[in-house]
Amino acid sequence: MIPGEDGSTSVRVPLDTERVIEAAARIADTEGLDRLTLTRVADVLGVRQPALYRHIGGYDDLLRSLSLQGRQVLARRLADAAIGLSGDDSVAAVGHAWRKMVREHPGIYAATDRYPCAGDATLEAAVEGVLGVLGQTLRGYDLTDEDRVHAARALRSAFHGFSHLESGDGHPLPHDPEDTFEHLVELLCAGIRRLANKSELSTRVVA
Repeated sequence: MIPGEDGSTSVRVPLDTERVIEAAARIADTEGLDRLTLTRVADVLGVRQPALYRHIGGYDDLLRSLSLQGRQVLARRLADAAIGLSGDDSVAAVGHAWRKMVREHPGIYAATDRYPCAGDATLEAAVEGVLGVLGQTLRGYDLTDEDRVHAARALRSAFHGFSHLESGDGHPLPHDPEDTFEHLVELLCAGIRRLANKSELSTRVVA
């Protein structure tokens, strides 16, 4: 029990891995990933830094956890945005959801670029999870399985690139980023439709 200033008491919540990661995520999102340190996490949790090592392997391990969380949150947001939609509307919805996720969780999203996923089965699976949602988004187009994979990767590259630039004020005035994004979505959808038409023509020729 912890006594308060008014004489009341409260129950101390045991420290665990989830609480450490949640605290780190809050710091990264509100203060910036560059401000995230183990010392800062310990201060927020009201513990000494050595106590953190019972639950995480160190800063790199914490960063890995944030990068995993960033990809998982992103996948859920995209899946929710695409419900009940198809074709161009679906592509636009996941694009806007991607940008919104980055605006609301800039820290954990930034972590996805800070920790390499190659060779890490869990992180690679999280990336495939994002691509899987994008692939489902493209079901409204008559694409071959191979073309759908390439189109999903193209969407990921485009939305990540735009959001990365936007989060760093990389879209200078006087052009409105909203207008630019609408043009980007239009270009992407036009390319996907062209790819679908190409696939359909190839199928007819073979038949």
